[in-house]
Amino acid sequence: MTRPERMRRVDEAVKQVLSETIPTLKDPRIGFVTVTAVETTRDLDHAKVWLSVFGSDRQREQTLAALEGASGVLQARINRDLKLRRTPHLEFVHDRAVAHGVRMTHLIDELTPPDEPEAEDDDRTP
Repeated sequence: MTRPERMRRVDEAVKQVLSETIPTLKDPRIGFVTVTAVETTRDLDHAKVWLSVFGSDRQREQTLAALEGASGVLQARINRDLKLRRTPHLEFVHDRAVAHGVRMTHLIDELTPPDEPEAEDDDRTP
C-alpha cells in the first residue's frame, strides 16, 4: 500500500531537518552521515530514520550511539522547525542499501574486462 501524500511530505520534511541538523552536532563520535530515508507512523509517535554512515563498522556503531544520545536535541529541532502536532520518537537504522550498491558496483567492475586500446593500422590512408 502506498503512503498518503501528507505522510510522504512529513517524512521528507523530517529528513530535511535531520540532514541539516546532524552535521551541526558537536559529538566527535558522529562521522560522515547521510539521511537516506525517514518513515513516520500515522500518529507521528515514531519515526524510523535510515542512515548511511561512511567508515568502519566501529565508526558506524559509534555514530548510531551518538545519534541515539542526541535524539532529544534532534526531536526539539524537528518540533521547532515543523510545528507538528506531535514530535516523533526517532529510531536510527543503518541503511545497508548504499553499501550494498557500492559493493555490487565493485563486483561488476571486476567482471568487466578493461577496454583494450585500438591497434593502429599503418596501412590506413589519411
